[in-house]
Amino acid sequence: MLGRPKFVLASGSPRRLALLNQAGIEPDALRPADVDETPSRGELPRACATRLARAKADAALKSVQLDDELRGAFILAADTVVAVGRRILPKANLVDEASQCLRLLSGRNHRVYTAICLVTPKEAFRQRLVESRVRFKRLSEDDIQAYIGSGEWRGKAGGYAIQGIAGSFVVKMVGSYTNVVGLPLYEAITLLGGEGFPVRFGWLNAI
Repeated sequence: MLGRPKFVLASGSPRRLALLNQAGIEPDALRPADVDETPSRGELPRACATRLARAKADAALKSVQLDDELRGAFILAADTVVAVGRRILPKANLVDEASQCLRLLSGRNHRVYTAICLVTPKEAFRQRLVESRVRFKRLSEDDIQAYIGSGEWRGKAGGYAIQGIAGSFVVKMVGSYTNVVGLPLYEAITLLGGEGFPVRFGWLNAI
């Protein structure tokens, strides 16, 4: 794309890409970072999300530095953590993990943290952390088993996707909806714009 600096999304998440597209931004490249997302022993949710977003940004920067076409690009990385109190829920890949998450979330409040890390063309790092509070209805065993059967939970933090069927479980939410999906748009776009990225470049003829 001529007329604006290059932009790299350090994620392979279709949800994060769709959210950026919603805001009129089309990345020039995706550089998903292969980072171990296991929380450190005793690590709190906020610290975990912040550390992993920075690690993903670091990994993507190393990749971009080796690419002549992308060198000097803006790089955006993010990590989302779902927590009940101090307990970090896994990104569920197994049925047992997802079932355990849903039983823990049933009828309770939980928090969703997304840390975003922006690398500027001068390789400065800018970070933000966004928190949303979500309350689920009390889930019956039928709710849990049917949701497990949908497969929607696979690879999702906390074992659910608010933009899908699980949106019907949400009694109340305080904070950013896009944060719970996986990329807080207001903060991401504000951060990009504040560092000189032309966030409105793709708005013309967006519809």
